[in-house]
Amino acid sequence: MNSTVKTIIFWVFIFACLVLLWQVFQKGSNGGKDQEVSFSQFLEDAQQGQIADVTVVGSEVHGHFRNDKSAFHVTVPSNYPRLYDVLDQNKVSVTVKNSDGNSWLPILINLAPIIIIAALWFFMLRQMQSGGNKALSFGKSRARLLSMQQKKVTFKDVAGVDEAKEELKEIIEFLREAQKFQKLGGRIPKGVLLVGPPGTGKTLLARAVAGEANVPFFSISGSDFVEMFVGVGASRVRDLFEQGKKNAPCIIFIDEIDAVGRHRGAGLGGGHDEREQTLNQLLVEMDGFESNDGVILVAATNRPDVLDPALLRPGRFDRRVIVGRPDVRGREEVLRVHAKKVPLSEDVDLRVMARGTPGFSGADLANMVNEAALAAARANRKTVMMVDFEHAKDKVLMGAERRSMLLTDEEKRVTAYHEAGHVLVAALRDHADPLHKVTIIPRGMALGVTMQLPEDDKHNVTKDYLETQLAILMGGRIAEEIFLKQMTTGAGNDIERATELARKMVCEYGMSRLGPLTFGKKEEQIFLGREISQHRDFSEETARQIDAEVRSLVDEAYRSAYGILDGHKAAMDRMALALLERETLDATEIRLIIEGKDLPPLKPSGGSGTPTGDVQQVLKPEPNRGGGFPEGSPSPA
Repeated sequence: MNSTVKTIIFWVFIFACLVLLWQVFQKGSNGGKDQEVSFSQFLEDAQQGQIADVTVVGSEVHGHFRNDKSAFHVTVPSNYPRLYDVLDQNKVSVTVKNSDGNSWLPILINLAPIIIIAALWFFMLRQMQSGGNKALSFGKSRARLLSMQQKKVTFKDVAGVDEAKEELKEIIEFLREAQKFQKLGGRIPKGVLLVGPPGTGKTLLARAVAGEANVPFFSISGSDFVEMFVGVGASRVRDLFEQGKKNAPCIIFIDEIDAVGRHRGAGLGGGHDEREQTLNQLLVEMDGFESNDGVILVAATNRPDVLDPALLRPGRFDRRVIVGRPDVRGREEVLRVHAKKVPLSEDVDLRVMARGTPGFSGADLANMVNEAALAAARANRKTVMMVDFEHAKDKVLMGAERRSMLLTDEEKRVTAYHEAGHVLVAALRDHADPLHKVTIIPRGMALGVTMQLPEDDKHNVTKDYLETQLAILMGGRIAEEIFLKQMTTGAGNDIERATELARKMVCEYGMSRLGPLTFGKKEEQIFLGREISQHRDFSEETARQIDAEVRSLVDEAYRSAYGILDGHKAAMDRMALALLERETLDATEIRLIIEGKDLPPLKPSGGSGTPTGDVQQVLKPEPNRGGGFPEGSPSPA
């Protein structure tokens, strides 16, 4: 019986109960008008001729008095033989009705309260078991079985992670042709762990596996196991694998497995913590006494460091697939996948966009394509142009322009010289990424931004490169000192980041006279999932040497930047004046200013928010922790 028929029967049942209620109330209302008399009184009134007529229905007698025509009713004993004789002798009009046809009605009326209570109970049970509540089935698994009618995601929709796709294609082949591998003594992997930063496409890969494999695919989140009731998580794990065994061969996907797979014994709760019991059951189901042949577990996490070692051993998660950020070629493929749904103009070059987005994840690129489409729609264009992609890239990197933010002329002048200092040092120092653009238009939390474009993706950097970054960071403060004869708070974030970078060079990278040593052991609480302290494992003398080396690196970068800016004052003045006039300069205009040549006239439509080329925020060897101000930018005073 399908759900539609059940629903119809249920509402018919409710309607019948309402009819019964109406009958009960009608009976009650009629009873209020009828006068109930005793049997002896009824006989006395009949003998005195005061009754005009009666209607006999079984043992119930209803009638009217002669004088006031008022109604009455009385119950007559079934074994009283002289009733009709008394009525006939006193000339009472008698009507007899058969009670057999309506015999069910009094029974139903008497049972009406019980029926109503049962209906309400059934309704409450149905509501509790339907939808997302399932209050009476909380021990059941919340896994969703992917329907074949749903829109499939295949490996054609996944780009930029070719190695991960190959690994998962092999898993699908295991499920389809298990005998091919078993003939050589191989066995199907028990589990596959997808590891990678957020937004790289781990869940999308799992959905693609579901679309490619013609086997049942169960999907569940790690947080769906743990509930407020004790033992529910372990019960759901058991139920999940029972469903998997019934549908084997199949794939079970657990997203964000670190919600239940964290290291045991860490944090609060001890060995009887509910989350740990869930993890214990998961370990047993994956590789316990009973075998789960044909059930492959695919899990995704961006925190493999907090997972329990027993979960990661061979026999449970046999394979660990790294899903990293795409390279230049991968970013181009990702852009092509997302651009299929967007009408592109002929001037759009996705290869240039891929080169200008180093470090972007798949989610970042998808967001950028969406922002470009929205920008084109706001401009009432029928196709998305390159200028829309550039606008979207700037917005994703730096935030939206804040042209409504009112700055005084003095603040604009300070920002122009500050950014010009960054630009000139970046342009004249060796080992620096090529400049792309500089702007003094407020974006996000910054008053101005300098951007550079790496020639290729960097997987490691040299000491010369880091020293150049230090010098570029110092350029803004030095420009304020030389040309404005003052210091502002705009360089606060630059100084903080320069100090942090120099300390990493000394304590982590071994790029100082202290030699190839690391100083400071990080302590991390796995239950909290983040670093909360750094243990000092060196002496006071070593601490002084570290401070001296950090200061030496920053001072050397300061002197280098000071020499560059002091020797190119004319170029600095031209750069600052051009920024005040145009607000945004691209790489070509920056080169012309440094060479002392005239700039081309401004285009009528050339708003500063529509540059061309590629973008990357300047100076980003490490994430910005200075309050959210983009690199090389002055913070609000």
